Amino acid sequence: MMAGFTRLMNHQMQLKPVLSMATLARMPVSELPAMIALMFASPADANLYMSQFHLFSVTGSQDFALEMQARALQMSTVYRIAGTKKPAIRLLALMGAGVQSVNTPLDYLIENSDIQLDLLYIVPGQPLPDIIPGHDVAIVALGESDQSRPVLEMIDGLAEHWPRPLLNPARHILRCSRDGVYRLLKDIPGLLIPPTLRISRTDLARVAAQELAADTLFGGTYPVTVRPLVSQGGCGLAKIDNAAELAAYLAGSDEAEFFVSFHIDYRSADGLYRKARIVLIDGMPYICHLAISAHWIVHYGASGMTDSADKREEEARFMRDFDTGFAQRHRDALNSIAKKLELDYVVIDCAEAADGNLLLFEADNRGWVHATDPVDIFQYKQDIMYKAFAAFRAMLVKAMRAPDNSKRTES
Repeated sequence: MMAGFTRLMNHQMQLKPVLSMATLARMPVSELPAMIALMFASPADANLYMSQFHLFSVTGSQDFALEMQARALQMSTVYRIAGTKKPAIRLLALMGAGVQSVNTPLDYLIENSDIQLDLLYIVPGQPLPDIIPGHDVAIVALGESDQSRPVLEMIDGLAEHWPRPLLNPARHILRCSRDGVYRLLKDIPGLLIPPTLRISRTDLARVAAQELAADTLFGGTYPVTVRPLVSQGGCGLAKIDNAAELAAYLAGSDEAEFFVSFHIDYRSADGLYRKARIVLIDGMPYICHLAISAHWIVHYGASGMTDSADKREEEARFMRDFDTGFAQRHRDALNSIAKKLELDYVVIDCAEAADGNLLLFEADNRGWVHATDPVDIFQYKQDIMYKAFAAFRAMLVKAMRAPDNSKRTES
């Protein structure tokens, strides 16, 4: 499959850049109609379809966004993100088709940097393009899901012969399902990760009808949390306290399978829930945010951080003291997570449990790491986020300079 692959790489490849989601997220609403008009002016331009995918992903029109992406990928599977004028590092991301959350949002990590970001979509049934952009380092951006597994397996087949350093190996991403992460990390000292099981609708219905005892299926008792296999941002997630609530949940869902996990009450003494997003870059932890909420499903955008000066003051302290505070207290657990996941770049959502252990909710390569919060409200975030961005760049440089890359030849 990869015979002559190096010959297909062209470091002089000219690509017309496409606007990133990060750029479009900041675009004034008044400019959006002109962007949409461009699609109709050049209906055969793959970049314009991909721009529409980015635009409507940001504005929330997911079905239309996916239609635009499908049209774009019929024309081309290679795209360059706009914004880098004099690149010092050429990064190629191996992507999969789907909504924006299926891939690592790399464009937010390389904003205003000297990193040129090219995207190569791997599409089942389509061969690799005749020419692949020359690059210094590649990274697998596609995250784990049932839908993405065939593509990740294809990427894993390419990895052995890939002629440049390749970060976040697909075979390691394949272990990042919610139940897979539990099995991989459950024995780490100082880490609390609730048992997570993949259970069919049929078995859950038997528990709801009390034909099967909950502890027989779950290995424990209520409360549990239930969510669809494909769920981001808490969508479809519910806490279930008894069989009647489970029956009501199933009645409102047509999913065939679910992830079931034991619910751990992680409220602080003041009754609020606190969830931290941390990115592990080359094994080292960097804080991205601390969300504080009255609801047990903590989502930063819905937690009222923008409206609460007290919450922002606490987040500012937490982020400022992260290296000597939270990261130091959980140093061993974070280090073990990084070693077991074997990913160069991974995002974890976590909290500090009442017993002092690190409580882990999820770990994968797709979490949103960004510096797009309004600077006038979140003044404290910019410098801290750019520390993470600098670490991402340093990771790329390290991969480029690794001794075992000396035999790789530029075409």
